[in-house]
Amino acid sequence: MAIFGRRRRQPEPEQPRGRHALPEPDEFDEPSEYDEYEAPRPVVVDGPFDEADAPEDEVPRIDLGSVRVPVPDGAQVQVEMDPAAGGVRAVHVVTPQGQITVSAYAAPRSGGLWEEVGTELTEQLRKDGARVSPGQGEWGFELSALIGDVALRFVGVDGPRWMLRGVIAGPQSASAEAPGVLRDIVRGTIVVRGDAPMPVRSPLPITLPDAVAQHIAQQQEAQQA
Repeated sequence: MAIFGRRRRQPEPEQPRGRHALPEPDEFDEPSEYDEYEAPRPVVVDGPFDEADAPEDEVPRIDLGSVRVPVPDGAQVQVEMDPAAGGVRAVHVVTPQGQITVSAYAAPRSGGLWEEVGTELTEQLRKDGARVSPGQGEWGFELSALIGDVALRFVGVDGPRWMLRGVIAGPQSASAEAPGVLRDIVRGTIVVRGDAPMPVRSPLPITLPDAVAQHIAQQQEAQQA
């Protein structure tokens, strides 16, 4: 269901880009006695961002608890509910180029989870009959796939104890513009990992803003009535 949209405004000047170094490798996604000492964090000028590096900017984002996702001008936010579990299955940002879904997962300190997930995703798409084209992009491995008339592009980023995955699904006619739109949203996303130990690959929980949750509850009550 569509929740809200954004009015178009004048584009902001492009900011300088860069990347930050990941924390020192560790085999476990749990705090240790050595976590009491933290080296100075490098300045991050490009995203996606860990909560500790989140910029103080005016980018409009929807706060989903574990991720704060930018909402571009002219886009809409759609919430996909899970009737069986009674919760939120996914939140999508719908743009003229396609539907974008950004998800965060618990990852090991050593990083490298996206490469594993991307390899598995490539194999699964091929088994499903998709035309798959692996490649390289801004953060490393990217994956393009074509299923019928639907074009897919997947990107992933390994962060400090989290992995962020973004995908855009849209018409083949918009496939040239879709990757740039997806990268812009992933680049502006803020990940809120938290300190609690979690099994690797566990999805970070999604929570809806109060206004959105109330709107959905009212719609569900109206349908039941």
